Amino acid sequence: HEEVMRIFSDRQIVPDLEFISAYPTWAPMIELFAGNALKFNLPEYDHILFSYHGLPQRQLRKADAFHHCLQSEDCCRTLTPTNQFCYSAQCYATTGAIAERLSLAPERYTVSFQSRLGRDPWTQPYTVRVIENLARGGAKKLLVFCPAFTADCLETTIEIGEEYREDFMKWGGERLDLVESLNDRPEWAAAVAERLR
Repeated sequence: HEEVMRIFSDRQIVPDLEFISAYPTWAPMIELFAGNALKFNLPEYDHILFSYHGLPQRQLRKADAFHHCLQSEDCCRTLTPTNQFCYSAQCYATTGAIAERLSLAPERYTVSFQSRLGRDPWTQPYTVRVIENLARGGAKKLLVFCPAFTADCLETTIEIGEEYREDFMKWGGERLDLVESLNDRPEWAAAVAERLR
């Protein structure tokens, strides 16, 4: 948004501008992700994982105007006016909306974070540890969403769909399936175009 404001800073007339900083529970996105999941027989999975791209915890704290980020174990579990810009809280809100749409009981799913780099603490729990714990705990079939990615990429198809699938099986699991992202679905393109009008 800074670059947009810089461009308009020397103009006499500035059009109305609206910035969409996040859309964690936007109905079209939730509906389309849920629709992709319904291609699977959900009851046959032992667990459903919602894996999001992780961020360093220091980045979460930078966005925290109210200074309560990571002060309690469940500070991100509910999206509120005081944490509405918290990435982790947005991830939990997206998960909750998709789970509600699919009528998933809370014990049927877990939120986790992937793609950690370096030694600094990142958003947790880490996906690789959750997958390991599920497999070692007896889960045989795991379904994974990656809702932070509206288009499939290396972090969905390779990291989850190949690398973590291999790990899951190595730890005792039998099957890990990846829910396709929204990609170039015409319904997604139409929803985005409508939102931008």
